[in-house]
Amino acid sequence: MEEKLTLSAFLKENSIEKLPVEYVASKRFVINGDPVAWKLRCLSNDELDELTKKCTKNIPIKGTRDFKKELDRSEFANQMAIKSVVFPDLNDADLQNSYGVVGAEDLLRAMLTPGEFADLILAVNEASDYNSGMNDKIKTAKN
Repeated sequence: MEEKLTLSAFLKENSIEKLPVEYVASKRFVINGDPVAWKLRCLSNDELDELTKKCTKNIPIKGTRDFKKELDRSEFANQMAIKSVVFPDLNDADLQNSYGVVGAEDLLRAMLTPGEFADLILAVNEASDYNSGMNDKIKTAKN
């Protein structure tokens, strides 16, 4: 009986839903003097696999006819950020028009300073649970 109880915790219907997290990407966007929080969602493993395929290029190996696969890490981070941001809607035409850009990637780069953009990438990783170190997980499991 105890084994069933333990396994039941892993059933999909018993798992706790991962909700979007709020993150202040910039103190420059304010309402009534308070910074407006962005919403970031956790990406699924399937979405990350899709992004990995999309951002992996075949690079010719010099002196041969062979190619090696190489992940464009910068593009991967950009695409991960675009998919993770729920609010503001980066595909909103009015928002893009206000910055004179077309496309979510160009909008992100226009809205944020380089430092804010780098911090957003870190926050996007945390929203997808890349911040949990193994030491913390091991300590939790031992207790």
